[in-house]
Amino acid sequence: MCTKNRLSKPTLYPELIEYVQSLLPEMAAIPEDRKDVLREIALFIREKKEANEPANLTFICTHNSRRSHLSQIWAATAAAYYGLEEGMHTYSGGTETTAFNPRAVAAIKRAGFRVNPTNGDNPHYLVRFSDERQAIACFSKKYDDPFNGLENFAAVMTCSDADKNCPFIPGASLRFPIPYLDPKAADGTSEEAQVYDERTRQIAIEMFYLMSQVNSG
Repeated sequence: MCTKNRLSKPTLYPELIEYVQSLLPEMAAIPEDRKDVLREIALFIREKKEANEPANLTFICTHNSRRSHLSQIWAATAAAYYGLEEGMHTYSGGTETTAFNPRAVAAIKRAGFRVNPTNGDNPHYLVRFSDERQAIACFSKKYDDPFNGLENFAAVMTCSDADKNCPFIPGASLRFPIPYLDPKAADGTSEEAQVYDERTRQIAIEMFYLMSQVNSG
């Protein structure tokens, strides 16, 4: 049985609570092949918790600008929602460094997160899902940046390019592919916000499904 979390569950921001409640019924529609991978990640987390070891997830895409950040943020939020924060850490990184794309930032703000940015070519964003927890520090970095946990983590590949071009991730205990279509394809079009919102929601649904499975085994 998993060790009991000593942290009380935080109260999410009202807009975020509404968003989460709307997406939970959609978890049933996740394709079975993706559910299989998400349950494998949940097993990794469960086994780490049972061994009283840190459960570290590093979400990786090419530029650490969109999908990997969205996955990191939603995984951390879902872990808090299900009371799994104790000993769990979420990170993100890329095979290259660019910047957390402002379109993706806008999408998480529309979902109900509070975001405080800094300036610069690679700005740092402080992303909050609750006033009761520290902000998630988001900025573009390589997956092996010292900011991330560098040993005994699960590498979660969120784009097919990174999965193909990085067959070996140093320090990773396990590797899981859950690629998402890049919303970048809609940049500069009339469908831009819609596509980013759709990808944000897909990732949110799958991260909540993942965390819902940790204690179900």
